[in-house]
Amino acid sequence: MKKIYTAGCGGMLGEGFYTQFKDEYILKCTDIDVNDEWLEYLDFRDFDAYRKDVLEFKPDYLFHLGAFTDLEYCELHPMETYETNTIGVENALYIANELNIPLLYISTAGIFDGKKDVYDDWDMPSPLGHYARAKYAGEMFVKENAGRYLICRPGWMMGGGPKKDKKFVQKIIKQIKDGKKELFIVNDKDGTPTYTHDFANNVKLLLEKEYWGLYNMVCGGQTSRLEVATEMIKILNLQNKVTITEVTSKYFQKEYFAERPPCERLINKKLQLRKLNIMRNWKIALKEYLDLCYQDYV
Repeated sequence: MKKIYTAGCGGMLGEGFYTQFKDEYILKCTDIDVNDEWLEYLDFRDFDAYRKDVLEFKPDYLFHLGAFTDLEYCELHPMETYETNTIGVENALYIANELNIPLLYISTAGIFDGKKDVYDDWDMPSPLGHYARAKYAGEMFVKENAGRYLICRPGWMMGGGPKKDKKFVQKIIKQIKDGKKELFIVNDKDGTPTYTHDFANNVKLLLEKEYWGLYNMVCGGQTSRLEVATEMIKILNLQNKVTITEVTSKYFQKEYFAERPPCERLINKKLQLRKLNIMRNWKIALKEYLDLCYQDYV
């Protein structure tokens, strides 16, 4: 069995990778937040500690998953954001190159400015804020300096369940659990959900085929925040108990003040051309996720 060292594995994406890879690979999973028994402590911003831990494990692949993903935090703490989301990636690349092993880096659909209706793998990024700039800087550094690499761009992430999901699905579910009967949902944000388990499986397929490079990697179907919330209410069979009120992003501008692109919709054009696109439609993935993690929770 081949070995994978995974840094920044304590979040919702890390749970998906651990679940999908643990039976076929020998894993070492690290994070600054040791929130599961299969995790060990490592701060990948500490290059010497990162290098020592990876070299001792002698992996066949290095997966660098971790990043700050709270856009408001990133806007308020730009230096820490670049240290984590850019310099941390550079640390990973130096280590992977030293060992002559492939590097996986997770980028984001958020590196585009949202002026187009949809973005493929070859569209030119135009990041808006510190989070997006830091992630795109990581992309550029990997592309320019890595030997063998995968850069994969997810969209709106969903996965990890109540314990690890910090994104849109969990925020909506929490409101419902707290007894809210009316949900205020923005009607001016478009994107593409990405189920962490599907994402990890598609990465695994690329790894096995050794088709290196940059890939958009999102679930099928273009959608919006409003449609995702509506579909969630339908799946949970709460149409008669919870109502949705449409609002614009200005409604939340005090809480969510970081600039966000109006459209983050990606298409997996390169995966389709390679005939390696195994990402399911977002509605199918969302239902599986809610059925697995939230039926009893709600």
